Amino acid sequence: MKDFKELEKNLNISFKNKDLLTQAFCHRSYLNENPDFNIFHNERLEFLGDAVLELVTTEHIFNNYPDKPEGEMTSWRASLVNANTLFEVAQEMNFSEFLLLSQGEEKENGRSKKYILADAFEAFIGALYLDQGYGACREIIKKHLIDKKLEEIIEKKLYKDPKSLFQERAQEVELVTPTYQVMEESGPDHMKKFIVGVFLGKEMIAKGQGSSKHEAELDAAANALEVKNWEGT
Repeated sequence: MKDFKELEKNLNISFKNKDLLTQAFCHRSYLNENPDFNIFHNERLEFLGDAVLELVTTEHIFNNYPDKPEGEMTSWRASLVNANTLFEVAQEMNFSEFLLLSQGEEKENGRSKKYILADAFEAFIGALYLDQGYGACREIIKKHLIDKKLEEIIEKKLYKDPKSLFQERAQEVELVTPTYQVMEESGPDHMKKFIVGVFLGKEMIAKGQGSSKHEAELDAAANALEVKNWEGT
């Protein structure tokens, strides 16, 4: 069993309900191998944390950039809370050390998987919200996400739609228009997950994941830009 005291110390917080903190890091695969474990996996907390992240980032951008139009603010927010950014933040916060994973996931380098870590960050925010409320979440999100990532996103124009950027580069370099295909769909209606592949011709360049087809396509395009080394060009 993981000891989360080190994490609490690093983040200068102390959970009243330690089970909530444990649940935030419990991947579904862990319960498959430990059916008697008395704590549920983190997917419901992830659902809640996603909403809290959206609100905190929206509030910050709205209050601090009063002259910006809705479309630009929406793009900034999307770049802040996407899987790539949350993965980076979770790595910086050493969340990988505290994940509860199955042996199978461990062998497949689950501690380094983008979606497992990004989901754990969302679940952590959900757990923190239930344990300590909105103010504590806002403080953590501002310190570890907004203050570290927003200016870079704005300065480097990382908020531009990755689908548009990938299409522009693909047509310019390879004279091909990308296509997208749903590879997998799972989860109940209120927590759908889509895995989408992006193709140049018959070659799949990358996959992406999201709670909607559009979100998964954006993620796939962002990953494809990275695979092709077309970022920032």
